[in-house]
Amino acid sequence: MGKHNEQLDLKRREFIGKTLLAAGAATVAPGILLTVAKAADEARGVTSTVRWGMLIDTNKCADDCSACVDACNKENGIDLMQRPEGQSDADWNAQRPQWIRKVKLRDRVTQVVTTLPMMCQHCEFPPCVDVCPTGASFKRADGIVMVDRHTCIGCRYCMMACPYKARSFIHQNVENQLAAVPRGKGCVESCNFCVQRIDAGNTTTACQEACDKAGHKAILFGDLKDPESTISKAFKVHNSRQIRADLELNTGVRYIDV
Repeated sequence: MGKHNEQLDLKRREFIGKTLLAAGAATVAPGILLTVAKAADEARGVTSTVRWGMLIDTNKCADDCSACVDACNKENGIDLMQRPEGQSDADWNAQRPQWIRKVKLRDRVTQVVTTLPMMCQHCEFPPCVDVCPTGASFKRADGIVMVDRHTCIGCRYCMMACPYKARSFIHQNVENQLAAVPRGKGCVESCNFCVQRIDAGNTTTACQEACDKAGHKAILFGDLKDPESTISKAFKVHNSRQIRADLELNTGVRYIDV
């Protein structure tokens, strides 16, 4: 290639790069956008200077409210899944994915019943990561525990290891899904603190937003390592506990009045 052609090729590449940056996004497939304008933010990567966590006030969690569950299902496209034709209620309820669910705990001494949302607890020492044979289950530097669907082989060891029963297995083909939250048959999945929001620069989860809109404000999400964050200040005011603290997993999710 001559010097003249090399200069033309260089100018052509510069033009394409500037055009993409100006456009802000490029379509790579119908309904899927490759965002370019946010590349600089995403290039900063995940850092251990942050640890995302959640504080849940069970006193504010309403027994008959499913706002957090509904919001999670919508945010992650779980509500798009349809019951297979002919499947019984029992099988559907046992097999349908649940990233967050409402549970009731009864105190054996006082018999007081507490209602709370249960999801992946984002442990500092996650058992699901320890037992995964392929490394599909992993913990990010910012404390978010996730599943890499490209390397998950569906062995479900992580589901057996999780003391919170927080993971689900996809038993059926996923025909309708969201581009930001890819899902597929044969993989394990669980709450990831709405990582697609976090990596885009947002600081709230879908469940927290829904709980706030419902007027309960039982869920507080934020950076546990930032002493000035709202959640860090709340921890200084309220006594909170881990679920199964005896396991010493140092969970990122804590509960008030449990």
